[in-house]
Amino acid sequence: MARTPRVLPGGQTDERTHVLEVLGNAIVGGMENYVRNLAANLPSNEYKVSLLCPYESPYTALLRSEGRDVYIAPLRDDPPWKTVEFICTLVRETRVDLLHAHLMNAHTVAAVAGRLSGTPTVATLHGMSLHPQEISVARTTESHTIVVCREAWSQALAVGLAPELVSLVPNGVDLAMYHPMSADPLDFRQTISIGPDDLLVGFVGRLAWEKGPDKFLKAAEFILQRRPEVHFAMVGTGSMEKDLTATVHRAGLGSRIHMVGLAREPHRIYPALDLLLHTSRADAMPLTILEAMASGVPVVAIGVGGVPEIVATGETGILIGTTEWPGIVSEYPGDWEGVALAAISLLSNPAKLKSMAGASVRRAQASFDIRQSATLTSHVFRQLLGSRPDRARLHSVP
Repeated sequence: MARTPRVLPGGQTDERTHVLEVLGNAIVGGMENYVRNLAANLPSNEYKVSLLCPYESPYTALLRSEGRDVYIAPLRDDPPWKTVEFICTLVRETRVDLLHAHLMNAHTVAAVAGRLSGTPTVATLHGMSLHPQEISVARTTESHTIVVCREAWSQALAVGLAPELVSLVPNGVDLAMYHPMSADPLDFRQTISIGPDDLLVGFVGRLAWEKGPDKFLKAAEFILQRRPEVHFAMVGTGSMEKDLTATVHRAGLGSRIHMVGLAREPHRIYPALDLLLHTSRADAMPLTILEAMASGVPVVAIGVGGVPEIVATGETGILIGTTEWPGIVSEYPGDWEGVALAAISLLSNPAKLKSMAGASVRRAQASFDIRQSATLTSHVFRQLLGSRPDRARLHSVP
């Protein structure tokens, strides 16, 4: 099918492929930042990227400040037909060539609109498992699915998705932003009133159950019983923030466990950390770990989901529980204690920490560059656009 170029004001034409990114949320979070970085790293001479979000937010304001076209429409798990109609209208009026969805609510509405308008649709699965509704949507509409780790790829095939409709594109981060020299470590340390030689262990992420901030807090208390001089920074906000803050205050640990809140520039925080603890219950390829490694911060992590594909245990950090536990959801007694013991071991070995810091940077630079992710995503886009008559089928396996 020949593409019709968009006509710009003044009569000029735009031959680029127009991708509409359909986002199921609009917080300043991992998925949203990944989409923003992906858009910035797709070849601008080949792609025009617009975005549809479910509501106005600081994130949509940021996108517009970067020159992106942003549209707003409600997105629910049970798709509002007004939004389906709106997307079909956008496809027609702005010459959208491809729909790229993120999160289940966005996948549902984009896949239906794509099927109705004849527009190829791809959904990136940022987590580990497909919701039954997503499975039904993918099967019914034959939308393509991108997964971010091998474990998720195996899960997608296990629930019955056709291999030719699933592609693996590992996450990546902006290495120009995340690196050991991205900020003066003293800047962040001064904001929490600690010195340049104090040991600082961090948690960066949403303060929500699935991310395991309560496990981080338990590990921190355990470590402080043995290493009372260590400081901890909990960076993030979320549904558990109030309860976690209250727990810290009840324990009288406010001078050691610092509740930082939302960080709009996390790249300025990582260089101040000596170690990152990742205590998530469920994750695919968490950007937090990639950002920390790129910044030269070793990681101790529960080996859930795709985390073992990132952390080279003993080289860039330490994995807990990867051999004896299943890999999708971690909820095992003592996993946080294992994290704490590993952290104590590393904090007692500065030479090992330094060696792991260098290895982390090298691994991130070699394997987790957002430019590599953008190249692979662009390859999927091109194949989908080139196979419209065949309902966007292609073969891509790890």
